[in-house]
Amino acid sequence: MEYRSLGRTGVKISPLCLGCMMFGGPTDDSDSADIIDRALDAGINFVDTANVYSRGLSEESVGKAFKRNGRRDRVVLATKVHGAMDDDDPNAEGNHRRNIIQGCEASLKRLQTDYLDLYQIHRPSSEVPIDETLRALDDLVRSGKIRYFGFSTFGAWQVVESLWASKELGLNRVSTEQSPYHILDRRIERELIPVAESYGIGLIPWSPLAGGFLTGKYKRGESPAEGTRFGDSHEWGDKHLTDPAFDVLETVEAIAGEKDATPSQVALAWCAQQPGVTSPIIGPRTMSQLEDNLGAAEVEISDKDRARIDEVAPPGRAVVPYYEADFGAPRWRW
Repeated sequence: MEYRSLGRTGVKISPLCLGCMMFGGPTDDSDSADIIDRALDAGINFVDTANVYSRGLSEESVGKAFKRNGRRDRVVLATKVHGAMDDDDPNAEGNHRRNIIQGCEASLKRLQTDYLDLYQIHRPSSEVPIDETLRALDDLVRSGKIRYFGFSTFGAWQVVESLWASKELGLNRVSTEQSPYHILDRRIERELIPVAESYGIGLIPWSPLAGGFLTGKYKRGESPAEGTRFGDSHEWGDKHLTDPAFDVLETVEAIAGEKDATPSQVALAWCAQQPGVTSPIIGPRTMSQLEDNLGAAEVEISDKDRARIDEVAPPGRAVVPYYEADFGAPRWRW
């Protein structure tokens, strides 16, 4: 497997990242450990979770898996903080020092590790000044609790603001950004990808399969089955099950057929091979889903393939806005 640098850190990671959102929830501890072992055997060395996934159960499941296989030190392990972990405690969420420090200590215990390779702020916040967030993260780096820190779903201007604040205050700077990015939603190509390329930010796209739509399990004119994400959620179904979205999917399916690949493998390969992208996050619930995703590493996307995709999913635009966020909201100024 061809490894890539994580931003400008020099750390080498696999071109696919194993996301663990399903672990400790739909996927039990035993199956989660087996999936992690198989991913590591295939060459994946980048594993990502979050404290809020199943309220800590995902981190616990990942911790048990590494305790079982003894391969923690060979993995770049990432988790996140921001979301509410206690409905009765208003301070058990957000990007302030108290939550970041306490959240890190709790994640270390659940993951059964002494340090985190990458600690990420799960969402931006206009309630907390960026210098408070950065100082807390800088302290964790200096204490050895974390090696690097990153953001998730921050706007390009917010990433640049953090870089400016780090320079002004002499603090460690952000190394990575996780953003929603897939063929149906290419909005980060306008500003965020150029920022990542200019400033050496590792870009780790989440939901590269558009919540499962790009796997090809949904068909034009057919009602989604119960028990599937789009079948159980009108919000997801109404947004994705549209003619423009199916035009994109059918193009991906046609390319997949020509390459003897699956639609999900083509969608993942396209994302992983886009300029500026470091490592898309896969989120398998089952071993069979993982095996399918691993096949993306063998798929080569040609310039002709990109041109065909661009015709139905124009660069910089969203056929389906996967994530709605107001990145224009003013931040509290310091």
